[in-house]
Amino acid sequence: MKTKLLFFLFVIAAFGMTVSAQSVTITAKKVTYKRPKPISEYKKTFTINYPKIKAATPAISKKIESTISYEKVFDFTVKEELTELQWLESADYEVGYNANGMLSISLFIEGSGAYPSGSTKYIVVDLKTGLRLKPADLFSNTAGLLAKVKAAQEKEIADTIVELKKDPENKDIEPELLFKDSAEYQKVSLNEFSVDENGITFRHDYGFPHVVQALQPNGEFFFTWAQLKPYIKAGSLLSRVAR
Repeated sequence: MKTKLLFFLFVIAAFGMTVSAQSVTITAKKVTYKRPKPISEYKKTFTINYPKIKAATPAISKKIESTISYEKVFDFTVKEELTELQWLESADYEVGYNANGMLSISLFIEGSGAYPSGSTKYIVVDLKTGLRLKPADLFSNTAGLLAKVKAAQEKEIADTIVELKKDPENKDIEPELLFKDSAEYQKVSLNEFSVDENGITFRHDYGFPHVVQALQPNGEFFFTWAQLKPYIKAGSLLSRVAR
């Protein structure tokens, strides 16, 4: 009887761990840092909104937080921002998906140097390991999928060129040249993507110069689960969703 009870309790515990591994609890922790020696009136403080993670175990929680760390993703340190850099003004996040063993989160930072600017990164995490998921972890025939993304990008470029040429204010701009330069330095890849309930959005930054950045298209290529099904790797975390 005692053996049966212990077995039952073991099954309950294992089930609880399996369920908890499917999602995590995320709590915002906003911290405002004061610079000891601000270089200007506008550089006295900066604010970082940290996503604090509660996962299946403290070790996995720590690993996930490390994977989605602003400092790691954007390659800066708080210490540098408090002293010599003084670019950052704010850092924040948004959760797009938190289920089926995956966390899809977007991290964004804003700051100013010669001019205001910002950056956004999209991270998808395996909630069992705490590691960032790469295209090879989730997709088969990545070459075929990349070709599909490139086709969507080519359409976006063609549509954008048509729209830019319609506006008289852009008469001194050569959009074809902008995209040619972009293609040389900003290669399309599958590396930057986000997940939601309806499918996956692949992201691309065209890297237009700041003076014409407003003319840059979104670089967001969305595909439904039905469209992606032929490319999803069997047994991957995505195979739980795209059925």
